[in-house]
Amino acid sequence: MAQIRIRNSGKRLQTEQEVRSFLEEQGVLYEHWPTEKLPSRLREKFVLSDEEKEEILQVYQEEIESLAKRNGYVQWDVVALSEATPNLEELLKKFENVHVHTEDEVRAIVSGNGIFTIKGKEGTGYFDVELSAGDVISVPVNTPHFFTLMENRKVVAVRLFIDPSGWVAHPYQDPEFNA
Repeated sequence: MAQIRIRNSGKRLQTEQEVRSFLEEQGVLYEHWPTEKLPSRLREKFVLSDEEKEEILQVYQEEIESLAKRNGYVQWDVVALSEATPNLEELLKKFENVHVHTEDEVRAIVSGNGIFTIKGKEGTGYFDVELSAGDVISVPVNTPHFFTLMENRKVVAVRLFIDPSGWVAHPYQDPEFNA
């Protein structure tokens, strides 16, 4: 279950209702998909073959298609990051810069954990959304944010796109952002 830390106050939101309400106020879509659907042999596996990635997409096909239909997504894939990922440090440094996209950034966490740091609406400042297996988030188009891994440095996620070219990161310089 996702948790939120509001950076300018240090306040933590930990209940499902608090998290859902806060993200809804911020215009951020949040859902939770059933983790028990994933075969146990894939639950803590962070290096995946193409066949295993396809299996994950098949397991969550109903949820993916529902989300895609509601929001216009037409493509999806699976990404896996861990200490076994080549050039992980360089990749994370690239991720950990505030940026925007010309379409939503959507992640459904299948295994592991990740954090989206998102700029909130006026007066909210930045907040961290700590995600775990089953959490689904969609950061709206042109919303300053970045994604990184948590302490375990492992994540498997389904990504959904309208057009992958819209997912190119555009740097966003923000004097309000404190790492």
